[in-house]
Amino acid sequence: MKRALIFGISGQDGAYLARLLLSNGYEVHGTSRDADLQSFARLDALGVRERVTAHSVSLRDFRELLQIVTAVRPDEIYNLAGQSSVGLSFSQPIETMESIAQAELLLLEVIRYLKLPTRLYNAGSSECFGEQPHGTGADESTPFNPRSPYAAAKAAAHWTTVNYREAYGLFACSGILFNHESPLRSERYVTKKIVAAAAAIARGERTRIALGNTAVTRDWGYAPEYVEAMWRMLQRDEPDDFVIATGETHTIAEFAAAAFAHFGLDAAQHIDVDQSLFRPSDIAWSCGNPAKAGRVLGWTARTRFADLVKILCEAETR
Repeated sequence: MKRALIFGISGQDGAYLARLLLSNGYEVHGTSRDADLQSFARLDALGVRERVTAHSVSLRDFRELLQIVTAVRPDEIYNLAGQSSVGLSFSQPIETMESIAQAELLLLEVIRYLKLPTRLYNAGSSECFGEQPHGTGADESTPFNPRSPYAAAKAAAHWTTVNYREAYGLFACSGILFNHESPLRSERYVTKKIVAAAAAIARGERTRIALGNTAVTRDWGYAPEYVEAMWRMLQRDEPDDFVIATGETHTIAEFAAAAFAHFGLDAAQHIDVDQSLFRPSDIAWSCGNPAKAGRVLGWTARTRFADLVKILCEAETR
């Protein structure tokens, strides 16, 4: 039985990954800053909480990381932890850098120090690419141009992972994931915010929703499929980095229109564009080119935009 350790198991991706690994016969361990106080609501929602061993660990403490990796001795480590909001990173840049870039460095150093054959997955981000030429999907050779503290932290973690792979021979890789959604998203994310508002308006509980720049374009996929790509990266003979995306783009306005239409509503009648919600430096157009993942990993996104919106809206009414 393989053993996996997931940092950030209480989040959307961590919960879906835990379910996937358990279905593949893994023994699954996960961490939280305080496992006794953490609700692990997403694991409960997927019906797997009782099958996961939870540990209290701070990713900023080398000794704690050393202790947990020594105790668990995992075959695979998935680092999905860290401050996860682009918008919040502008007001919390130090917290963002420490929880993402510094944490990845400490984790890599623990594996190197212990000389373990552990395989490490690092959660990269499409935000690293920054503003892309319109119509050109970013692939693994596209230069990084981070436009936020979050993106800068993710870029630093990515290149640190590459360095440890090349300099020390660790099996360490990054998945450069574009936006991926699910019913487990929190309302901090615009997709969940839109769907929750549309459902509430349809029930007569409210009439309006305030959004930021609805013209920005994103490449949205379905989270349960994206964690499968993470797992596939660690099953290869050699470590490498991969862009994970659908290759399709839609604006936030298009997402809102589809979500409101699901509930028989016209989005234009209920949306207020609020300039205060615009980010200091937002990315206008973002799209990934997942050709390498399809060719090497045998992975392609199965859930397309219309089906994704339908999944999110139907989950909101359950």
